[in-house]
Amino acid sequence: MKNSIINLFLPITILMVILLGFSSCSKSPEIDDNTMLDGNQIFDPSLYDSAKYLVSVAIENPTTLQINTPVVIAAHGYSASTFEWDDFRAFTDQKGGVLISQVLLGGHGRTYEDFKNASWRDWQESIMDEYNALRAKGYNNINFAGSSTACPLVMDLVKDRKIGTNGLRHIFLIDPIVIPSDKLLSIVGFLGPMLGYLETSMTEEEEGHWYHFRPQETLQELLALIEKTRKDLETGYFLPSGTHLKMYKAIEDPTADAVSAVLIYKGLKHHDQSNVEVEMLESNLHVVTRLNGRDGVLQHDRDIQSHVFYDMYYILTH
Repeated sequence: MKNSIINLFLPITILMVILLGFSSCSKSPEIDDNTMLDGNQIFDPSLYDSAKYLVSVAIENPTTLQINTPVVIAAHGYSASTFEWDDFRAFTDQKGGVLISQVLLGGHGRTYEDFKNASWRDWQESIMDEYNALRAKGYNNINFAGSSTACPLVMDLVKDRKIGTNGLRHIFLIDPIVIPSDKLLSIVGFLGPMLGYLETSMTEEEEGHWYHFRPQETLQELLALIEKTRKDLETGYFLPSGTHLKMYKAIEDPTADAVSAVLIYKGLKHHDQSNVEVEMLESNLHVVTRLNGRDGVLQHDRDIQSHVFYDMYYILTH
């Protein structure tokens, strides 16, 4: 009985410590405008040189060859930027035969206040905009590659039938988040107003590509998105006819629990009711497809990234 009482009150004690810690923090972060993505200086180059990032902008009048070439709309995760897909663009540029559109999620790559005020529907808009722009120009081999939070954003578009007809060939999901590994995120709904924001650390090379400060409002939006995704998967739905999906999931992912892959596998099917393809990776990195800028990258990590890139490229070109 004594142990039962201790077990009951221990989570409450921990929660109280967390609450006291958060209540003593400032609700407004100190932002360095010159170095932080959170500041007033625009860091993401896609905002001032979109032709280098979006196929729809770069190619004004596509040829027959170009409209039949695989185009990958590559979307990054929560609090990140187009930088997250630079490694894959470098790979495909070297290989040839594939076009890449690196989209910047709505509200991202801008000021802290812009990020704070954007909903997850706003995040999603740039994905939809590029898809529609490519369709309007006649591209008929459109594909998606999403990392982390971009995965549920794309899945939601599929679920609502906003994308998929006439030309959506492949969807690649990299470490999709449906169930977070960090269980503290699940109580953000309660702690949010007292929390204000979370601060993250990053390497010198990652500066200007990720937000140092994550407003609690954006964490609430992330929770709302993954909760909707989980419920949709519990109900179950199908991909459009002619669309193939493959998921790559790190087994020891510190951000997206491996259960996320199970829920997607069970809840999302191809149009012919066959299972989507899943490959579990012997990795402890979240989004191993992005190694540029990380500390402590091992050859094992580079081998996994290379394997995933070659696999995606083969699927796209065969």
